[in-house]
Amino acid sequence: MDNKRCRFCGNELNHTLVDLGLSPISNEYVTQENLDLGQYYYPLHVMVCEDCYLAQAMEYKDPEQIFTDYKYFSSFSKSWLEHCKDYVNMIVQRLDLNENSMVYEIACNDGYLLQYFSPYNIPICGIEPAENVAQEAKKKGIDVEVEFWGNSTSKKISDKHGKADLIIGNNVLAHVPDINSFVEGIHIALKPTGTVTMEFPHLLRLVQLNQFDTIYQEHFSYFSLLTVRKIFEKHGMKIYDVEELPTHGGSLRIYAAYMENSKYDIAPNVMKVIEEESAYGFEDMKTYEIFSEKVKNIKYESCKLLIDLKRQGKKIVAFGAAAKGNTFLNYCGIGKEYIDFVADSSVVKQGLYLPGTRIPIVSPDRIKEEKPDYIVLLAWNLKDEFSEILSYTREWGCKMIIFIPETEVF
Repeated sequence: MDNKRCRFCGNELNHTLVDLGLSPISNEYVTQENLDLGQYYYPLHVMVCEDCYLAQAMEYKDPEQIFTDYKYFSSFSKSWLEHCKDYVNMIVQRLDLNENSMVYEIACNDGYLLQYFSPYNIPICGIEPAENVAQEAKKKGIDVEVEFWGNSTSKKISDKHGKADLIIGNNVLAHVPDINSFVEGIHIALKPTGTVTMEFPHLLRLVQLNQFDTIYQEHFSYFSLLTVRKIFEKHGMKIYDVEELPTHGGSLRIYAAYMENSKYDIAPNVMKVIEEESAYGFEDMKTYEIFSEKVKNIKYESCKLLIDLKRQGKKIVAFGAAAKGNTFLNYCGIGKEYIDFVADSSVVKQGLYLPGTRIPIVSPDRIKEEKPDYIVLLAWNLKDEFSEILSYTREWGCKMIIFIPETEVF
């Protein structure tokens, strides 16, 4: 990709949303044996196209280098699993799916979602580029194709398994450098009567709530409904409904079908969200360009608070070794001098170190042993879930901190 051209429409890029400087790959965790070796840093610069309004990070590393050995397993979040189970129960009824239907999930990860189709005896197929993660899905009895989704891959898979009544893509649209090939692949693999649903963090919430930490190398694009509608229409599909979700700090779930599919009229929700984006100024480049100042203020406030607490002799740890936390820590320059360790429930991450900062990742049991004064919740979007998990820390007066959308000590 030409880093100065829009990855959707090819327009020249001239407007910056935010420049977070240099950052390592957010899910490139460091092993003990590599602790003293160097690590590549890449520019983390997001620009906005003035033609289609696609916010996009400049591409410096191929997705094959990021996603083929992946450390993120979706099944470690209880609230996310509940969200997915609710979705499956809803969509089976809404689309009247049965044992004669076919369901694809792009980026199925460890089978976190497809597993909930089993009670319905609906044929399923997952597509997952990371071999290590795909193996976990296969252990659940899920048929998985280890591939990157695109126009050629989708033809091969749909020739093998048949075209889909439902194609699912949760938090994958942002991970795609070639957005045209990806959406064209959906059109190829979808039945004329089929539906695709996709969930992705809403750019409007990112900008409104200062969610700059959702920007990292794996996320090539950041979407408004204004832009996603343009992308799907270019590839012969209409977005006929949209839902606003609380997940990941505020997401959209779109429902799309062939333009020619007369079964689905466009719901009022679609124009409601687009009008909200327009009213906020998403068709004016100035709206995007003021975001950088808001991000700088979060950096100033977070560093000031942590410096004050350390000068008081307080012990500070973190919870949730999330990719978004790595963006936050590296941009703000917060390392081991502030945070002793980060606890995470994922045994895959325990024993590793955060990229860039080299903060050690440990079992949550370590919190009980160390009894810190403060715990920084790096995955602030799971604030309620984490607060419940860590409620026992109140016994010794421990407080929790989040820095996004603004500093909160509670």
